[in-house]
Amino acid sequence: MIHRLKRMQVVDASRSDVWKYFSSVNNLNEMTPPDMRFEIIHGGDGKMFRGKLIEYRVQLVPMVKSRWLTEISHIEDKIYFVDEQRIGPYKYWHHEHRFDSVDCGTRITDQVTYELPFGPAGNLAHILWVKKKLEHIFDYRCEKINVIFS
Repeated sequence: MIHRLKRMQVVDASRSDVWKYFSSVNNLNEMTPPDMRFEIIHGGDGKMFRGKLIEYRVQLVPMVKSRWLTEISHIEDKIYFVDEQRIGPYKYWHHEHRFDSVDCGTRITDQVTYELPFGPAGNLAHILWVKKKLEHIFDYRCEKINVIFS
């Protein structure tokens, strides 16, 4: 079953400044809850570009780390980029990051479309744990972004 998560927030900063922050892979660690023990393995340096591969490890549950490889599949400078999972815990992961100029700054929109593996067991895991975990991650991210751009 395909699931979607969409989050929007407005920050009092220029689209150029917001883009600069989000397009730096090394800032992912700062936006990720500490309990996930996020660790960039490869691809954290240099400019973001279409085809860039980023490999990292995240702790999904206590004492269980997962390797995750994403590819920047689409990018339009200062407007949006998409990361798609190539190897990782999801059967399908497509995360669009969009940045729009608005009167009071920049609207940041995250739209994640994802599917879990394991059929009915994956759907049950989504209900019991994954949906809440993703909401927690994006709540944390929203709070951090508000602090960074306040």
